[in-house]
Amino acid sequence: MALSPLDIHNKEFSSRFRGYDEDEVNEFLEQIMKDYENVLEENKLLKNSLKQSQEQISHFNSIEEMLQKSIMTAQEAAEDVRRNSLKESKLIVKEAEKNADRIVNEALSRARKVAIETEDLKKQSKVFRNRFRMLIEAQLDLIQADDWDHLLAYEIDAAKLEAAAEEE
Repeated sequence: MALSPLDIHNKEFSSRFRGYDEDEVNEFLEQIMKDYENVLEENKLLKNSLKQSQEQISHFNSIEEMLQKSIMTAQEAAEDVRRNSLKESKLIVKEAEKNADRIVNEALSRARKVAIETEDLKKQSKVFRNRFRMLIEAQLDLIQADDWDHLLAYEIDAAKLEAAAEEE
């Protein structure tokens, strides 16, 4: 066990013939006692400081561990968000492609219907045009016929008409 300053102070040496000077020894012991007290006090302060430092290190280590766990959790959450965003974007793209295909198919279907209707209208207009031309040509033939000249050359006498009407 270590000596205490009190042990040093109370230490007594036996006397011998031609021994050390007792006053010098006591002075030296007194100096050792003071130095030893200072060393013990400094040691006590250093132990307290070390204990505080170890507590702080322990505290900081626990904070570091919590931060590392938080970082890992945040990274995992970010990865989950990234994966979910990727899945969602793929679903959105797939849905958009499906809608685009549907819209394109509907537009193609409408375009086909319009093309068919256009062809039908062209055919109908050709038929109408031919029939109308035939009608006009028939009317033109009627107008150009000799019967008109004969009718225009025919003169009706009003007196003959009256006489004929009276005879009846």
